Amino acid sequence: MAENQAGPATAPYTAWHKAFTPPELDHIVAFGDRLALEKASIGDTGTRNDAVRISRKAVFPHTSETAAIYGKMEQIARKVNNEVYRFVLSDFSEPFQYAVYEGREGGHYDWHFDNGLTKIIRKLSFSLQLSEPEDYEGGELEVYNGSLVPAPRERGSVIAFPSYALHRVTSVTRGTRKSLVIWMTGPRFC
Repeated sequence: MAENQAGPATAPYTAWHKAFTPPELDHIVAFGDRLALEKASIGDTGTRNDAVRISRKAVFPHTSETAAIYGKMEQIARKVNNEVYRFVLSDFSEPFQYAVYEGREGGHYDWHFDNGLTKIIRKLSFSLQLSEPEDYEGGELEVYNGSLVPAPRERGSVIAFPSYALHRVTSVTRGTRKSLVIWMTGPRFC
């Protein structure tokens, strides 16, 4: 189930450990690795700036081969939202994003908000850890809430946080970090 870090009012993120099984994760990675990865830009701007972000990404489409992943992720997202955040949410208004950070490139994504440079209203962000912690060094997902709080690195964990939360992925110094990034949308916050 969801494990809230530090309580609902002050939690920088919520973690759901072992949200996906090893065979499900292997399926996600195998599917993601077949996709055409492109150099990631910043938000919807199309701007690329290596000082801010070095990673590769691909649209992880909703197809018959990925429908079970989308369905399970929606169940997890709604449960986490109902238990912790209680935002008014609509759905996944954009496809999931398969993200790869390579140590040989110094892969990272500096401080940013997920709801800042997009045309749609992202309200809740999720990161599914696809790599084993020993597969890479660095690459910490950190969410800022008055202090730096690194998220769990265990493979299969889903990390959830409000899309307005300041966060980053620190530089990967060795190996490869893979994740599936997901956003739930909804009406504007009042």
